[in-house]
Amino acid sequence: MGRTIAVANQKGGVGKTTTAINLSACLAEKNKKVLTIDIDPQGNTTSGLGVDKNSAENTIYELFLDECSLEDCIQNSVMENLTVIPSNINLSGAEIELISMEEKEYLLKNKLDQIKDDYDFIIIDCPPSLNLLTVNAMVAADTVLVPIQCEYYALEGLSQLMHTIDLIKERLNPKLEIEGVVFTMYDARTNLSSQVVENVKENLNKKIYKTIIPRNVRLAEAPSYGMPINMYDGRSAGAEAYRFLAEEVIEREDEDAWL
Repeated sequence: MGRTIAVANQKGGVGKTTTAINLSACLAEKNKKVLTIDIDPQGNTTSGLGVDKNSAENTIYELFLDECSLEDCIQNSVMENLTVIPSNINLSGAEIELISMEEKEYLLKNKLDQIKDDYDFIIIDCPPSLNLLTVNAMVAADTVLVPIQCEYYALEGLSQLMHTIDLIKERLNPKLEIEGVVFTMYDARTNLSSQVVENVKENLNKKIYKTIIPRNVRLAEAPSYGMPINMYDGRSAGAEAYRFLAEEVIEREDEDAWL
């Protein structure tokens, strides 16, 4: 049975979409069958995996409104073993349209239950807010992966995110767990980055990945070419880091993999 991982942090600019794109691609590179779902109206994960978000006829928006089937909106990405359910700006008004629907928090889960066994991993990129779309992702997910930027305000808002996860676990998805925290945009040249890592480890009683994603120019360039980092520059530090993260995620089935 496949694992569904929601990549979430309501704080913007923490490397959430970068992580969703490149974790998906590195899992696919390891011969895992991966479906990446973009539920962010910005559609950056969609375009970052080589799908034209503006010309996509069937997206997650149409799926939520029952205007298309799952098969209609699953598209091939630039990588083998990796397919995408795209998103675009149409999704930005979805929350208002979904509010009157019955069991609106379960819309995504009910769709994914039909195909979950077809994949090794389903990765969901959430919008940078704790809205109904993010709730749908967490209700559908087994675990939540939280990227944290190595900067001064790293812990700001994190308690709110953890509280939301706890509420969803209590009321909507009792099986939901924290997949782990991954540090992003680490700059080895500054003391601040290492201080942030230590501070979070001291203050956060959650699983923290050993892999730390560096601040990397090639990582920043790759999305503009519609490619994940392992295709754009497979030898870069960013590509190596996401490969290590993919290995850790695969090992996550065995709790002994954690220190």
